[in-house]
Amino acid sequence: MKNKEGKDVEIYVPVEISEEQLFAQGIKVGINFDNFDQSLVTVTGDNCPPPAGSFEEMELRQFLINAVSKCGFTRPTPIQKYAVPCVVAQRDLIACAQTGSGKTAAFLLPIINDLLKSGCSATSGPVQTPEAVILAPTRELAIQIKDVARMFTIGSILRVVVIYGGTSTEAQSRSLAGGCNILIATPGRLKDFVGRSKVLMEKVKYFVMDEADRLLDLGFSEVIREIGSTMPPKGSKVTLMFSATFPEDVQMLSNEFLHNPVELRIGIVGAASNDVIQTVFSVEKNKKREKLIEILRDLGSVRTMIFVEQKKNCDFIATYICMKGFDATSIHGDRLQREREIALSEFRKGVRSVLVATNVAARGLDISGVEQVINYDLPASIDEYVHRIGRTGRVGNVGKAVSFFDPSDARDMGIAPGLVKVLASCHQEVPDFLQGGSGGAASNVYTDEASGADSGDMW
Repeated sequence: MKNKEGKDVEIYVPVEISEEQLFAQGIKVGINFDNFDQSLVTVTGDNCPPPAGSFEEMELRQFLINAVSKCGFTRPTPIQKYAVPCVVAQRDLIACAQTGSGKTAAFLLPIINDLLKSGCSATSGPVQTPEAVILAPTRELAIQIKDVARMFTIGSILRVVVIYGGTSTEAQSRSLAGGCNILIATPGRLKDFVGRSKVLMEKVKYFVMDEADRLLDLGFSEVIREIGSTMPPKGSKVTLMFSATFPEDVQMLSNEFLHNPVELRIGIVGAASNDVIQTVFSVEKNKKREKLIEILRDLGSVRTMIFVEQKKNCDFIATYICMKGFDATSIHGDRLQREREIALSEFRKGVRSVLVATNVAARGLDISGVEQVINYDLPASIDEYVHRIGRTGRVGNVGKAVSFFDPSDARDMGIAPGLVKVLASCHQEVPDFLQGGSGGAASNVYTDEASGADSGDMW
């Protein structure tokens, strides 16, 4: 395989982590977990199924109840209480809930339960016809969903496979040939496997779009339409869309994929978690590095994620932080997939206390022990801000988010109104310098790869 410069590079074949590591890396519930039950819940649609008060009321098989217990969860979160009965009732669903509220389990549990109940089993062969297909916008999120699905299926007859870019297609073909009931993928790699008839969609019962708003933006919607056209039509399968943010234009686009859906909203759509203490500093561009080191020194060895907009700046900041005595690493779209996975693994294990990242790490990732997120650069949209700071303060744990705001930067001024709304909705202090931001809140603007920004992985 050759890289962008035409040089030969080693073909990467990832290795699955052990069962022990799988269960050890999950986030445990925090002190504010009970506050989830106070969330405002809005359910709309025809004949919406009633919520379930416990995992037992969901009529899950004992196998799954035991798996959930092993993960450390004793009762469902609101998104799980409402979403699981909808999926069990075979209803299409568009679900929006804050970051870190248990959305992955909300779609995996009922799907796995039904496949087990139906007696589905993996059959080896060069062409696979999975019963469930789950799309994710980034490689790291696809891997994480696969890990969660493994936790719920270990010891069962079901087989979970993940396919994504930056890795050996031959190795993934061999993995698929061993049998596949639940296929988790990034859009581009799935398109490739469908195009080569390695995967056929004729038996798909469940189609899930995680981080659906990101998947349906201009960079992914056409690919999803193409993939969806090979599946049973809407009304003949269950289609589920999950995210923490759902702009109006994406909600309108969702009608193209959903049949008589239930719409579920937990809390305020697009709002940040109240468990994240947000602070915004006014910092000029040439003083950001100095302020960053000041904050890191005040914190000590606290596990921290630092977000930047430009890929070229990501490694530079990580190197600078290391020179100042901190164990830092980086993750962005221009790093080889092996490097990305090593960086994330070292950060998860605490080998590195600081991870400098672009938006490839902004959505969906559950990393235990992340106590603080720093927005070295503010993102282009307020939705991405919500997702970024959602890497901390998850599942009832408390976290902190610090953001650098440069009043001389037109982009920062553009996001200011949205930032004010998010801070106010969470009852956080709104600095006076933010009040001068003019214009409407920045919408879902995703800068392209040519600009050096990094918003996800089609492949």
